[in-house]
Amino acid sequence: MNSMVMVHPGMRGVFNRAVVAFAALLFVAWAGTAQAKSAPESFADLAEQLLPSVVNISTTQTLEGREGPTMPQLPPGSPFEEFFKEFFDRNGPQQRSRRATSLGSGFVISKDGYVVTNNHVIADADEITVVLQDDTRLPAELVGRDPKTDIAVLKVKPEKDLPAVGFDNSDVARVGDWVVAIGNPFGLGGTVTAGIISARGRDINSGPYDDFIQTDASINRGNSGGPMFNLKGRVIGINTAIFSPTGGSVGIGFAIPASTAQPVIEQLIKNGSVKRGWLGVHIQGVTEEIAETLGLKAAEGALVASVIKDSPAAAAKIKPGDVILTFDGKKVVEMRSLPRIVAETRVGKKAKVTVWRDGSTTNLEVAVGELEDDAQVASRTAGPKSESERTIDDLGLTLSTLTDKVRSRFKLAKDAKGLVVTKVDGDGPAAEKNIRPGDVVVEVSQEEVSTPAQVIKKVEAVKKSGRKTVLLLLEGQAGMRFVVVRMPKG
Repeated sequence: MNSMVMVHPGMRGVFNRAVVAFAALLFVAWAGTAQAKSAPESFADLAEQLLPSVVNISTTQTLEGREGPTMPQLPPGSPFEEFFKEFFDRNGPQQRSRRATSLGSGFVISKDGYVVTNNHVIADADEITVVLQDDTRLPAELVGRDPKTDIAVLKVKPEKDLPAVGFDNSDVARVGDWVVAIGNPFGLGGTVTAGIISARGRDINSGPYDDFIQTDASINRGNSGGPMFNLKGRVIGINTAIFSPTGGSVGIGFAIPASTAQPVIEQLIKNGSVKRGWLGVHIQGVTEEIAETLGLKAAEGALVASVIKDSPAAAAKIKPGDVILTFDGKKVVEMRSLPRIVAETRVGKKAKVTVWRDGSTTNLEVAVGELEDDAQVASRTAGPKSESERTIDDLGLTLSTLTDKVRSRFKLAKDAKGLVVTKVDGDGPAAEKNIRPGDVVVEVSQEEVSTPAQVIKKVEAVKKSGRKTVLLLLEGQAGMRFVVVRMPKG
């Protein structure tokens, strides 16, 4: 006979409540165990291991200035005027110099003495000293620096091997992961703070390759150049900047990702400078409207507004209106991703490029060039002329061909081509897109135009196809840009 536990009907509610309470206790115990696994009880062991690899960077700079008494303001004709003039001619301000010092942070990446810090920490320094955790002071030589990513590499000559730290793949770090920041805030010495990754891919307008990791770990003045570690004790970022209205930490700090820093550091050590890849295009973002107009499923990639003459892009047959979706096997998630991807590509490499063109993908190959600081934008040749001027009601603007009178009126270059916007309906679609008189319409629906009649024909074709938007390529004071104009219903 099978045994069975019988529960009196009156006790059934008590029993059920007991079961629920027991289950709740089990859940709390499980949750506590899970939390203990993800949140360390202490960072002490990690800090003890890493602190010797973090250094203080002390710099000295000589500043020139003039010091001394200045002549007082005297009424014209005062009997003391000649006396004071003679005195101050002999004892006036003298050229003097003074030495200014500043402090920052850095970290050792090789046992023979290579040290990484921020470029702004050592910029304009006459002398650089690296101070180890045990207060050993070592004169440092500047190996190389890169202002565009704010990274510098120093070299010291230690008497014994230094404790070095390595980099980890910052691309796998996730928002919410624990991080530890070590630096030298306010010159106090090695200081450890902890927090989490608050955001990825931050652009704070500090340079052309911004891709910062944001953290709430306290970063204060003097922390610049210090490392950001993951819980494995490996560097995933270089602490560089803070956002603060007071100058102190308010929980918004930024670090250069290791994925950006490592290639730069390797080149600085090898060459003393950084060579960056160059494609030779001007780009803009792909909005939802542009994606819809071009038939893209998602608003991603970089839209080519213009191609520089004799550039790698021109040789690879990349065209204005192409949307670059991938470069060298890396997905271009948004416009600002492309310059960074191209810059990190080895100069001379033949990179595969996937573009969206005429409603489908096209695969191209480009030989990556070397970025020069003085790269020039290509000039364009003039197109055919016509004296006509027409108002395009569906777009809410008036277009004119490029006559000498129009060029003079809007101060346009002699080699400009296209149609000039002479009037804009303040309540029309063009005005909503901030199109202004003086802008030049170069293309409509990705085809060049030189007469208003061509534009009217293009607009009619768009309406007949059932589409509601027209893609314009404009040239204005800010350069070339694509604009999607949504036509009124009806």
